[in-house]
Amino acid sequence: MKNPFKIYRIDRLFFLGFALFLIAVLGCAVWASYTISSRELAATSSYYQQQLLNEVNNELSARLTTIEQISLSTSRDQELIDLLSGSGSTYEHYRKTRETELSLQTLTYSIPLIQGIDLYMNNPFPMSSQEGYIHFRSLQEAPGQSWYPLVEQGDFTWSGEYTVPSIQGDVPVMSFVRKIVYDDKYLGILAIHVKAGSIKKILSGDTPGTNRVMLDASGRQLLAVGEVPGQALPAGRTDEMTEANGVLRLNGKAGMNDTLLVYSKVDNSHWVLVQMTPWEQITAGSRRLAEVIGLIGLTAVLLTSLLALWLSKQFTRPLKQLIGAMKRFSIGGKETPLPEDYRNEFGQLFSGYRQQNERINQLYQSLQQRLEQQRRAEIKALQANINPHFLYNTLDQLNWMAIENGQERISRILELMGRMFRIGLSNGESFVTLEEEAEHIRCYLEIQQIRWESGLNFSIELPETSRSLYVPKMTLQPFVENCVVHGFNGRDHGFIRICAEEDGGRLLLMVEDDGAGLQTVSTARNRTNGGYGIRNVRERIDAYFGSAYGVALFNRTEGGTRAVITLPRLTERPQQEA
Repeated sequence: MKNPFKIYRIDRLFFLGFALFLIAVLGCAVWASYTISSRELAATSSYYQQQLLNEVNNELSARLTTIEQISLSTSRDQELIDLLSGSGSTYEHYRKTRETELSLQTLTYSIPLIQGIDLYMNNPFPMSSQEGYIHFRSLQEAPGQSWYPLVEQGDFTWSGEYTVPSIQGDVPVMSFVRKIVYDDKYLGILAIHVKAGSIKKILSGDTPGTNRVMLDASGRQLLAVGEVPGQALPAGRTDEMTEANGVLRLNGKAGMNDTLLVYSKVDNSHWVLVQMTPWEQITAGSRRLAEVIGLIGLTAVLLTSLLALWLSKQFTRPLKQLIGAMKRFSIGGKETPLPEDYRNEFGQLFSGYRQQNERINQLYQSLQQRLEQQRRAEIKALQANINPHFLYNTLDQLNWMAIENGQERISRILELMGRMFRIGLSNGESFVTLEEEAEHIRCYLEIQQIRWESGLNFSIELPETSRSLYVPKMTLQPFVENCVVHGFNGRDHGFIRICAEEDGGRLLLMVEDDGAGLQTVSTARNRTNGGYGIRNVRERIDAYFGSAYGVALFNRTEGGTRAVITLPRLTERPQQEA
């Protein structure tokens, strides 16, 4: 990815950088304020809801437990059991029915919470009133009631809300239904109807508009106030209510929105009270706080962005002036004036630009003088180019003159000198092939052999793969010349061996002789460090290739000197010389 600071304008980057940074900070602040405040509000709301719900549950528990106890004591009344047993004459059956009806009516009138009582039995007496609060019904009617499947599975149960007929019309109730069993004999069913309106009033408490629901142990809804969905809790969520009191949160499951649930259970009760509060209602204050912070933050972002825009223009104006002056600059032309009242970094830039222009003008004048000198040198160089050609022709003429006069040795020397001269010049190239370098040395040694007449021998051993490699020109000449001039000084014989080998990415050239060696040579020309020619080779190798390559001189154990020249393995002529 490319660096935007190298592509786009500085003022735009400055403005956008400030704006994006402030927007990111604002977003984090809004998110943090909303998250933290909503959690705090949820914790506070759930705490106070828990306290109120416990009070409501205690009150409902007192009322409904009374109904359960009344149902239990009534189901054990001997007169009721005698009535359900069907023993005695018809008169006795009528009398017991009337007495039971009066007893149940007294119970209904004494407890305002009770709407009425239904007694399901075999062969109910037909004289029981169907318009009062007490009803004697046939046991065969029980399976048609909504609570029957529940009581069939156990001995008693609370029903959900439904309506029963009465003198005032249909009245919503919830019923506590109990089986009546005596001596392991199923006699009937007692259903006590409790006014649902009274229970709802207790359930809603002093907080109108609250959403509360009464559930049985299986999570079935018994009674609800406020806006409660038909399925108060998703299946299985009641299993999470392991404590007597607690808090759950439904995250949009079972078709419900996010909801906070606060529940309360009382020991030995058959119901659970749950208060349901939409999460949006709890976090409404947090949302308003976040909106206010966001609005304030956007205002701050707008003002800061305007400030950043103004600052960016202040920074970029002198840069634009400098860029414009640079575009209009021409050597010898009129200078574009730049402000002189800046005392900061911009002032230093302007001052440096002026000094640079002065320096450019001076360099231009100097360049003009050099160009004039170069033109003169080129003319001289063109004239000098005639000299090598003249030298070739002269050597050739001398060679023919020597042949005509029968001077074969001089002719051979002139021929070898011409070949050496051509290889040495090499059309101005600084690198030649190893084969050309070896040819140059061979010509030199043949000239020395002619001069010595006898006693000087040499061998040049080059691997076929190394002949086409490139080496700096005139690399071997100083070492071979040292062998002849210094190594064989005062002697009439000598042997020189030149060889090459490849070692990975390196080329090793070796020149050795059987001469005097290093230790016996005069210190004036110390061969340990090399003379001027060898020093020149060392410096050229270091300049071309660095300190990893170079020259090493050793004494041979059998006498004489060995020089090892280490070069890189070059398969092509270098394009750029050191």
